[in-house]
Amino acid sequence: MPALNVGDKAPLFDLPTSGGKRISLVDLVGKHVILYFYPKDDTPGCTQEAKDFRDHIDAFDNAGAIILGVSKDPVKSHDKFSEKYCLPFPLLADVDGTLCDAYGVWVEKSMYGKKYMGIQRATFLIDQRGNIQEIWPKVSVTGHVEAVLKAVQQ
Repeated sequence: MPALNVGDKAPLFDLPTSGGKRISLVDLVGKHVILYFYPKDDTPGCTQEAKDFRDHIDAFDNAGAIILGVSKDPVKSHDKFSEKYCLPFPLLADVDGTLCDAYGVWVEKSMYGKKYMGIQRATFLIDQRGNIQEIWPKVSVTGHVEAVLKAVQQ
């Protein structure tokens, strides 16, 4: 995981998103930001995580929290994924991996003995002042969204 810790200033970003927009962390000061990193659009675990955030959107809205998904997929892929599952939050296109590097989620992974680089599923809760309030490294999808919601509501 990153050299980021709870209490650190969250690394800034300004990236294109699904829906043809851009989002900058600077523009979100005053709100809780849930920045969740996931490996790839329209894969089983990533789809379930996105649907779980979608299904709890009202509770996150009521808590004053913004949800942002991040992967290295391009905007076109994000648009298809978002449309297919009616995702009510933006997906950031970190195509060059700058944001993944800044948050320490671009890591060596291993599958069937083969090593490769990829995004480690992780979530960062950023407080209203732009500081990291909580980190969930190596996320397991089941029950994760509920844990994030609980932290936002405290």
